[in-house]
Amino acid sequence: MNEIEVKISSNEINYDEAVSFMESKVESINNNLSKELLWFLTHNHVFTQGTSAKNNEILNSNIINVIKTNRGGKTTYHGPGQRIVYFMLNLNNKKKDIRKFISIIEDSLITFLNNYNIESRAFKDRVGIWVIKNNKITFDKEKKIGAIGLRVKKWISYHGMSFNINPDLKYYDYIHSCGLKEYKNTSMEELGIELDQNEFDENFKNIFINKLKSM
Repeated sequence: MNEIEVKISSNEINYDEAVSFMESKVESINNNLSKELLWFLTHNHVFTQGTSAKNNEILNSNIINVIKTNRGGKTTYHGPGQRIVYFMLNLNNKKKDIRKFISIIEDSLITFLNNYNIESRAFKDRVGIWVIKNNKITFDKEKKIGAIGLRVKKWISYHGMSFNINPDLKYYDYIHSCGLKEYKNTSMEELGIELDQNEFDENFKNIFINKLKSM
């Protein structure tokens, strides 16, 4: 496999600027001018709506900015305390299988969480990662800790995954997150686990790159 570049951003990144960067990077990768890239970052407060989002998923549009974007998926929240992983990867060099690629992202996060005694899973009808148990405590209903929304152009992926380390979960009260009314979101902090951002970046990167070898 060609070496994948890893970009770590410590400062909050404006959402629109991030999308512009990714679109430029995709063109560079397509023209063989740039390596594939994993980008770890944090956005400032924003609600984003993917290509299948509906307006009624925003319950209060006066709280923070709402941005319509070209990733797949519905409405979600980004902000401090949440880690974003953007995947700018060339699927022309791998299996051209979007479902398989999403499964690798999901499985990577499930493996990561398992290292903290958190049992989680993915569902076919709901993209993302859902916590089932924490230290053998079973929830009445699973809670979402990671959201996924991708776009693929000329078989090069961009956008990616968000993971809740310690964001202010009240922002999810103002949206139907991922279009779902009856489910709640959670975070590592809510689960009683103190996680360093750098620890997440390093461990998730290693797990993901290893699992990506199956494509």
